[in-house]
Amino acid sequence: MPHGTAEVGVGPWEGPLPTGVEYDAQLLAEGDRRNVVDRYRYWSMEAIVADLDTRRHDFHVAIENWQHDFNIGTIVRSANAFLAREVHVVGRKRWNRRGAMVTDRYQHVRHHEDVESLAAYLHGEGVTLMGIDNLPGSEHLETWAMPRSVCFLFGQEGPGLSGDARERCDGTFSIAQFGSTRSINASAAAAIAMHTWITRYADLGEAWRG
Repeated sequence: MPHGTAEVGVGPWEGPLPTGVEYDAQLLAEGDRRNVVDRYRYWSMEAIVADLDTRRHDFHVAIENWQHDFNIGTIVRSANAFLAREVHVVGRKRWNRRGAMVTDRYQHVRHHEDVESLAAYLHGEGVTLMGIDNLPGSEHLETWAMPRSVCFLFGQEGPGLSGDARERCDGTFSIAQFGSTRSINASAAAAIAMHTWITRYADLGEAWRG
């Protein structure tokens, strides 16, 4: 059996150098050890973002950040995986980026002082704002007629959506649960909501394989 740490990424480019403007000279010379799909090996970060911008999906994700929520980084990482249009942080501007695993460099993250400004921005773009909360009257995510252009808003871990968020949302939805706990982790709920959008609207032929 081989020993030692498995090699991550690819080493320096071998053979004649490519001439495309998307390539980064330093990565070509030193190797590309980033956690990116093969399509983007040796590409500059700016080139990757520009390419992603041509294919982003029509959903947004937002999370309230009144208590320095540690879920934000993980939500950003999932948003990058599912290619969200934007991620919105409402409240405190600073957030823990550790869970994002550097994916925030490739994902547009926009800050809003409060839910009112978030709602105004989204409605100006023709985006429906839907909150997730186990409230009476919440629609079932599993059967909800989800609009294509939508933003999923999540509250803090524990207290859920703030009162202001509930008032500003165009509606709320919940995820079907069958166990003893009242709620599931906010980052897990966000991933479920995003993947539900994917199953309904995304071109699965464009999904990465391998």
